[in-house]
Amino acid sequence: MKKILLYITPALMAVSCTKTDDFLTKLPLDQLTDQTYWTSESNVRTFTWGFYPTYFTGYASGFDLSWGGYFSGESLNDDFAPTTPTPFTKTVPSTGGGWSFTNIRKANLFIERVKGVPMAEEAVKNWVGIGRFFRALEYSSKVRTFGDYPWYGSVITSENDTVALYKQRDPRELVMDSVLLDFKYAAENVRDADGATGPKGLIVNKAVVLAFMSRVFLFEGTWQKYQKGNTTKANEYLEAAKWAANEVMTKYTYTLGADYRKLFNSLDLSTNNEMIMYRRYEAGTNLLTHSLHSYVNKEAQTGASRNLVETYLAKDGLPIAVSPLYKGDKTIANVMADRDPRLNATIVPALRLNGIASNYSTSGYSTLKFFNDDIKDAADGNSNTNTTDAPIIRFGEVLMNYAEACAELGTLTQADLDKSINKLRKRTGINIPNLEVQGGLPAVAGVAYDDPNRDPLVPAMIWEIRRERRVELAMEGFRNNDLRRWKKLAYTDTKTNVTINRGAWVKKSDYAGTLSVTIEGGAAEGYLVPSSKAELERPFVSDKVYLSPLPLDQIKLYKDRGIELKQNPGWD
Repeated sequence: MKKILLYITPALMAVSCTKTDDFLTKLPLDQLTDQTYWTSESNVRTFTWGFYPTYFTGYASGFDLSWGGYFSGESLNDDFAPTTPTPFTKTVPSTGGGWSFTNIRKANLFIERVKGVPMAEEAVKNWVGIGRFFRALEYSSKVRTFGDYPWYGSVITSENDTVALYKQRDPRELVMDSVLLDFKYAAENVRDADGATGPKGLIVNKAVVLAFMSRVFLFEGTWQKYQKGNTTKANEYLEAAKWAANEVMTKYTYTLGADYRKLFNSLDLSTNNEMIMYRRYEAGTNLLTHSLHSYVNKEAQTGASRNLVETYLAKDGLPIAVSPLYKGDKTIANVMADRDPRLNATIVPALRLNGIASNYSTSGYSTLKFFNDDIKDAADGNSNTNTTDAPIIRFGEVLMNYAEACAELGTLTQADLDKSINKLRKRTGINIPNLEVQGGLPAVAGVAYDDPNRDPLVPAMIWEIRRERRVELAMEGFRNNDLRRWKKLAYTDTKTNVTINRGAWVKKSDYAGTLSVTIEGGAAEGYLVPSSKAELERPFVSDKVYLSPLPLDQIKLYKDRGIELKQNPGWD
């Protein structure tokens, strides 16, 4: 099936973009056309597979690790401590940068063609809904990147339609209102199951639509609140996120997986009831493998920052700054003792240091979360032949989306916490005390607390919910977008927030051999400094980086036609 897709989708796109009626009225015997292809529901279904690799990346494929957790733009956050910090964009690109309409046209074409396929009305609505879902995902991505963006709700049929081709960017709110309509249509009309397409969790169904709707509108609601100060739109979008999450929580039978690590390192996620959608990997000719497991298995890796490690609560549910259980960080054993078990499931319980271990970590803290002990020495545990399945969207995230939407709306109750965050805390093997709300403050066992390390501009309860999100979703590719929507990219400044350029506490005399590490202040013991060159510091200097610049070639293209395509603020 996958090999067929490589040929079908480009052929259809080439035919559909043709502008001459003469070509379309001739039916070649050796290639696909609109008339020969859009004839059955089976063909419609096949066409949709072409969308999946774009929007459901999983752990990517081959040696590509740009799936989000490590080497893509998502690594520009405070979770990782690299030797060369990912920099903010400094210059306007001459071309590319994501300014493209290919996938928008593809989705619009699909929506239009489906309406003419001889199928029952229910089937047409299902597939139109899936087309609108993919269009919504594409536009939400464009808006996250560029802000205002031209909205096209149908295929442009003539290359001479300059009014449409060179239209101005539509306001962010107009585009996201249209995205919301797409999601609402899909939520109403996409099937709960499409029985012709194999195992649960591998295809788009109503639950997948709703889960993504909660993700998309949590982002946009908080963006409107913190970036634009638009309370009306913020509340509208946050209500949409809350509603969609609640639909998944109340109308489906998803449950939390019993083992946190097995969500990320399993060879088969088909029976894991937390998976709303996952990407399956299999070895063999023309099948799909990746290299993430190899990276966390035997290669040197970018380590977790001290900042991330200190975020995890003690097992009594309190921040380490106030918990009597916290033993300090002078040894890795002390760091890991009496902590939220998700720390033990995310970080290797032994330091891996350059000069001592070949698979060292820049910070000393190595990633365990994606590692599968059973295949560490097997062929499929090394190189680019890894076959651990990848979560695409899971029930645990939906619970987090629900809790945060409630908190941002100002409606959070104990009942909301109990059916969201506290379910995560009671996952088998986690079992830390419930988060409670006492007069608007976070509390454990009836006693309110306030983390002394809290950002004073963030309310205490929202701070705790953000902490829970960071911990539950650590290294899964969410943190950069979270910081952007909260208007908190300043957290990534390596000059003012030094703990993101610090690793474990190391005493050189404890190690036989030559350590190749930099310790703070050049001392014999202290915190590791992964990035020790001043020229590599990453200062946060301008809010302009919250949106990407438009490429210069597009601005020139418009200008050549006497139209001004306005650049994003600060990038002129």
